[in-house]
Amino acid sequence: MFGGLERSKMPKVMLAELIRKEQLKPNIFKFSLKAEEIANNIKPGQFLEVKVSDSTEPFLRRPISIYNVDKENGIIEIIFRASGKGTEILAKKGIGELINIIGPLGYGSFQYEGYKNIAVLGGGIGVFPLYELAKECREKSYTINTYLGFKDNRAVILEEEFKNVSDAVIVTTDDGTYGRHGFAIDVLKEDISKKNIECIFACGPLVMLKAVKELAKEKNIPCQISLEERMGCGFGVCLGCAVKPADGTYFLHVCKEGPVFEADKVEI
Repeated sequence: MFGGLERSKMPKVMLAELIRKEQLKPNIFKFSLKAEEIANNIKPGQFLEVKVSDSTEPFLRRPISIYNVDKENGIIEIIFRASGKGTEILAKKGIGELINIIGPLGYGSFQYEGYKNIAVLGGGIGVFPLYELAKECREKSYTINTYLGFKDNRAVILEEEFKNVSDAVIVTTDDGTYGRHGFAIDVLKEDISKKNIECIFACGPLVMLKAVKELAKEKNIPCQISLEERMGCGFGVCLGCAVKPADGTYFLHVCKEGPVFEADKVEI
């Protein structure tokens, strides 16, 4: 966890009304939830624990990152992939239904103050929690260089949304079917010197995060990464989302100290 980071207000449990629902891709859904008490306290990089069913099956809530926040109207937007029993149940919710959520969760959020020229690097569904970060930085007139990497043209998502909050957006695909052929981190490597990047913020597959951690170390650039792990409680009680700290001391937990960490503080 970032030293001296002031903790946000305690998470709240509430019933949030589903006011808008959109299917972005065959299995990707965006929900807009009316949740004023939570929306006002959210920081970029935090997440919600969502109860997907009124029954006891499935028992565990699902951690879902926060995509966008409209604090003026008390609306939280989440984007998730329906890829298992719990998220498939959630995807069937209808407009007007009340969804039990806990949030905001995660004491480790993106810390962007002091960095005026940043790189935002996302891979696959890891792009979702980066939008609120880019949006807040845009509101402060920072320079935002965004790099989005996907498997192929069918997986590309949120390109236009990121263009609205970035100075430059580069999209890459592994197979070259859309945008630049290759990996987003390779384009970032090319741009670091000529764009004078001051800090890197990243979320995506573990192999990408390992690569960006090494790149940041090589170039001596601060780097913050958002980690994704399976969670039980979301509060640091069940200890199921432990990650090893770089200094070899006590384990850290993605739900509590994270999900955002300084890259050089964790082993990945």
